[in-house]
Amino acid sequence: MDFSISNFSMDFFRLDGKVAIVTGGNTGLGQGYAVALAKAGADLFIVTYNTNWDETKKLIEAEGRRVEFLQADLSVRDNIDKVIEKCLDTYGKIDILVNNAGIIKRTPLLDYKDEDWRAVIDVNLNAVYYLSHEAAKVMAKQGGGKIINVCSMLSFQGGKFVPSYTAAKHGVAGITKAFANELASLNIQTNAVAPGYIETNNTAPIRADEERSEEILSRIPAGRWGHPLDVMGAVVFLAGRASDYINGHILAVDGGWLTR
Repeated sequence: MDFSISNFSMDFFRLDGKVAIVTGGNTGLGQGYAVALAKAGADLFIVTYNTNWDETKKLIEAEGRRVEFLQADLSVRDNIDKVIEKCLDTYGKIDILVNNAGIIKRTPLLDYKDEDWRAVIDVNLNAVYYLSHEAAKVMAKQGGGKIINVCSMLSFQGGKFVPSYTAAKHGVAGITKAFANELASLNIQTNAVAPGYIETNNTAPIRADEERSEEILSRIPAGRWGHPLDVMGAVVFLAGRASDYINGHILAVDGGWLTR
């Protein structure tokens, strides 16, 4: 490969001809990631727990891209294989995997239930491992690919009332680094984006608590909550040629939260 700087092109940020799986890609940040990838030229395979995907379908098809949906509960191991099989049946390849799907259970630690712990770990951590593992096998045969995990500020901190979510997001950070160590030589880049405090359904209870919201805002140098739009470009960057020499990195998009 010719690494001359004259070969740099803005096409390094394009994804034309690529196929991307996005889990939880029908709402919130996941929808933003899916639409961003479509705007960059990728076709989408979206895994979602619900079946009301008309809005997402319209947004992606408006970009001239193809999109297929699969309703699946990712806490069920057999459904992981179904995701891979259905995507390959539909498109014949997997170039990009965005592990976005996740749930959260907020309860004070001493009242936390075992079933809530297991539910969050199954979706937020186990599914990330299984999907990445199976997708990596396909990517290795194809000669490369991009795995993009979704971490959190709670990949770095402890948080309150969300022990299972915190444990899972720390685990996702570890998976990102572990996969990078073994897959980089196969031209598979494994990285993660870590959104800060973003206006989504998951953060609605915190934003509704005026005292807690003000406490958070006081620590964000940018002085505002983030929006899905703020994170979309990071995913496109990690999915494209421009990030080929980035491995095992967790890209915080947090308005400066971690600097305080």
